[in-house]
Amino acid sequence: MSAVPGRLLTDPEWVAARIGAMSRSWGTPVPRVGGTLWWCMAASALVDQIAGAYAAGGPAPIAALDEIECEVRPDGGVEYVRFRSATLVGEPGQTPPADLASATAAVGTALRETLSAVILQVAAVSGAGVPALWAIVTDAVGNRALDAGAPAAGSRLAADVGARLLAPRFVTVGERTFVKRVSCCLVYEVPGCQMCTSCPKRPAAERATLLAQLR
Repeated sequence: MSAVPGRLLTDPEWVAARIGAMSRSWGTPVPRVGGTLWWCMAASALVDQIAGAYAAGGPAPIAALDEIECEVRPDGGVEYVRFRSATLVGEPGQTPPADLASATAAVGTALRETLSAVILQVAAVSGAGVPALWAIVTDAVGNRALDAGAPAAGSRLAADVGARLLAPRFVTVGERTFVKRVSCCLVYEVPGCQMCTSCPKRPAAERATLLAQLR
């Protein structure tokens, strides 16, 4: 893997090259599909540590483009994001209300500005729709908050980001909780691949049956 400055996430030539590499890796000639798959990974990497911090009530990274560094895989995917600075976030009562409001505003603003800038580039070079790319972020936030054991943290983070980011939704099937997805990764359009178990394009009853079978 190679480390690159976060600002490259808004460089159209760099983004197009990474999406091209991802498309070749998956064997798809469709830029919209390759771009969507690339963004699924990049979005998850961008929100992972922030959602975890919201779940733990600890220091949340500031995701400003000039404050991050990305680890990029040979297939173009963004594997991991390093952050240079962070600020404490938590439930009201852990810090003085004014300090908490200021901290969460700083985290939300930085992430909103970065997501907005990168999504515009991904849409421009791949043809993927901007609303669809924002929906992927919603599901990434939900999954990362669920991984951290605090689904409600995803809603808090989404509210602080604001803009076009919807709050993640969840559904309980049996004894397990899953993200009720609002996005599609388009993997089923890749030759030889099938639709995800939790894909929102599946009929609801079919999706519930498949989720219930997961171990």
